[in-house]
Amino acid sequence: MHFFKCSQGNPNPSPNPNSTNLNVSKTMQTSYFLRAVALINMAMPASSTMQRGRSIRRAAYASMARAAGSRRVWSRAVLRRLQHRRERLIRRPSGAGRRFVIRRRIRVSTPREPTQADVLRRLVPGGKAMDFCNLLEETANYIQCLSTQVSLMQTVADSISG
Repeated sequence: MHFFKCSQGNPNPSPNPNSTNLNVSKTMQTSYFLRAVALINMAMPASSTMQRGRSIRRAAYASMARAAGSRRVWSRAVLRRLQHRRERLIRRPSGAGRRFVIRRRIRVSTPREPTQADVLRRLVPGGKAMDFCNLLEETANYIQCLSTQVSLMQTVADSISG
């Protein structure tokens, strides 16, 4: 159990989860996601189901991160990861241009039991370098955006199926 006193830097003025801010975020996330799915359908009309599923999942994460804005560490981490993936696909090194990497000795240390905060740091994108108070704040926002994403996906699935 952590006994840190977290400052209430900029608390949400409305504790109601159905606040206007959440509705605007959900609307933006829906708009970004539907636009991305339309682009996927135009770009890959006859692709495999697995490839299309991966593209839709990436579009869902990107739309969630874009709707959250750049003030959140986790959203910047998600967008950075997607951008690096895109750059890696564009610039693959050729066989002749590869460099040899000199491997360094790895120091073996005794493994310690990860704390709950360490587990949480691995679950929240960009959480590895956060202090505990910021980690809790980012986690709360990340969970809120994930629940919005789940309800969005359920709405899309319901509209497609029936």
